[in-house]
Amino acid sequence: MTDLGASGRGPGNIALVVNPAAGKGQAQRLLPEVAGLFRDAGHHLEILLSRTVDEAREMAIDAVDREVGTLVVMGGDGMMHLGINVVADRPGVSNLGMIPAGTGNDLCRGLGMTSKDPVSAARAIASGTPRPIDVLKVGDRYVGGVVATGFDAAVNARANAMPRPKGALRYAIAALVELGSFAPLPYRLTVDGETRELEGMLIAVGNSAYYGGGMRVCPVADPADGLADLTIVHTASRLKLLRLLPEMFSGSFIRDPCVELLRARSVRIERPDLAGYGDGEPLSPGPLDIEVCPGLLCVFAP
Repeated sequence: MTDLGASGRGPGNIALVVNPAAGKGQAQRLLPEVAGLFRDAGHHLEILLSRTVDEAREMAIDAVDREVGTLVVMGGDGMMHLGINVVADRPGVSNLGMIPAGTGNDLCRGLGMTSKDPVSAARAIASGTPRPIDVLKVGDRYVGGVVATGFDAAVNARANAMPRPKGALRYAIAALVELGSFAPLPYRLTVDGETRELEGMLIAVGNSAYYGGGMRVCPVADPADGLADLTIVHTASRLKLLRLLPEMFSGSFIRDPCVELLRARSVRIERPDLAGYGDGEPLSPGPLDIEVCPGLLCVFAP
């Protein structure tokens, strides 16, 4: 029984923070199997059941402060985002394990995990070796997936306010509603020190490919290449945007002439009343300064 930290070795002692309500109770149902798997592999396991996001954050911070070998979070994208921020804020202390048990699961999908078999993620933690991945630093926050700033951010805000349905269907409905009134936005964009003015529907900055319950907005993003992928959708008619939306699930929308792809180490996005989202969570209002932190996290993934 070991207490290894973020060193590229095994998981060591494990603190498992769970949102039991995630995925309509899926996390609660999976817990006995996941816990048994970790214990059968010989790992000391501490199970921490959270009732609120704040409680989960406090539990996770306490575990990392105690230098647990691996912090494992089980739930939806909100729980994954929480785990990324707690571990990234204390680099080199603990590994991170993520078990998708929510409705979106975009962060785990971007690392090659499948929500159809969340137990496989637990197996990868129990018997695997963590690998370094990048994260995006946005102000005082870390983002493992995608930063959204335009039409996609408006959709994210509307979807978050909708109690149902869950998953990708909720984002699709929110997108259709927003489409009726959305207009192109003015941006001031600085990419690796080069500034330009543009008008567009959205700018997404991705460490990995997915958001919105499976949309591949940055389809070639690699979370371990030291670069962020930018997807810019320039001014387009509502009809064209409606046509592009379903193509975002396959990533084929990038073939349209209104779509521009860039890669960068640092990005600054400015526009009036800018409200961004990272990993589906609201970011502080105002200009967004985004910086790639190469290899900051050691994560277990298949």
